[in-house]
Amino acid sequence: MKTIYDVQQLLKSYGSIIYVGNRLGDLELMEAELKEIYRSQLIDIKEYQMALLLLRQEIQKEKEKRGRLE
Repeated sequence: MKTIYDVQQLLKSYGSIIYVGNRLGDLELMEAELKEIYRSQLIDIKEYQMALLLLRQEIQKEKEKRGRLE
């Protein structure tokens, strides 16, 4: 797993498609859904950690970008 697209495909394989039209909102909802899938013991720890790392990095980038725009 190397990209946000890969995380989206992982979530999609569990029936979760997230799109609200707001990049930051999408990423935060994806993180919440990922946590729920992990709590349900549907994915292993390594897959969870990698996806969570990717999402948090992207969330940080998005917040920094928004901070510069304001």
